Amino acid sequence: MPMKLPFFKNKKTKVKEETELDNIPEHVAIIMDGNGRWAKKRGFPRIAGHKEGMEVVKKIVNTAVNCHVKVLTLYAFSTENWSRPKSEVDYLLGLPKEFLHIYLPEMIENNVKIDTIGNFDVLPNHTKKAIRYAKEQTKDNDGLLLNFALNYGSRFEIVQAIRQIITDIDSSKLTLDKLDEHIFSEYLYTTGLSDPDLLIRTSGEQRLSNFLLWQLAYTEFWFTDVLWPDFSDEKFKEALHDYQRRKRRYGGI
Repeated sequence: MPMKLPFFKNKKTKVKEETELDNIPEHVAIIMDGNGRWAKKRGFPRIAGHKEGMEVVKKIVNTAVNCHVKVLTLYAFSTENWSRPKSEVDYLLGLPKEFLHIYLPEMIENNVKIDTIGNFDVLPNHTKKAIRYAKEQTKDNDGLLLNFALNYGSRFEIVQAIRQIITDIDSSKLTLDKLDEHIFSEYLYTTGLSDPDLLIRTSGEQRLSNFLLWQLAYTEFWFTDVLWPDFSDEKFKEALHDYQRRKRRYGGI
């Protein structure tokens, strides 16, 4: 029996009260944008938007679990975010510890496995300690893989991959004639993961912002004007439903 979940209504399109979710994207990536603008509209400091956005992460993770998504990759902190005011950077890099302190027991109960991609080594010790603990506590889980992109930049990732490939060729671990797209992918942070099937970006912006540039080559994009702190499980399901109606041809017919 295909899984059925209560679905959404919107003004433009009438859809069934229940929609069969038997063609769910295996890997969903999200650029969680709009926290600062959400806070500014309400006269709050930017960090209030980030805190509210953390609550939304929990809700969307639960919805992804219920919808049988296999991988959820969240763009949590980019290499460009270091240029923000120090107080905001410090707050952002403290959020993983706060999030996991509150929600890790629920993640474990829901069989969620936690991982990260990005340049992990330069993160603050308290951030690394919280992430390492969460990875250890969830390493045997085989449900949703919750993948945080922390200190992640796709151009840096690709350059690092090229450097390592050159090193391996020089040391005869790899020969140039063996290098192809599949081998190259194995040098990226996402080695072992399927490429995202669906990319969601909130807040009305329609750009990739140095996120998974190689991996998104054939990904379906879904944009919404909704700011991340206002993003709901209904909106997430709307994105999944829109994905289901698309035909993925990968350059064919």
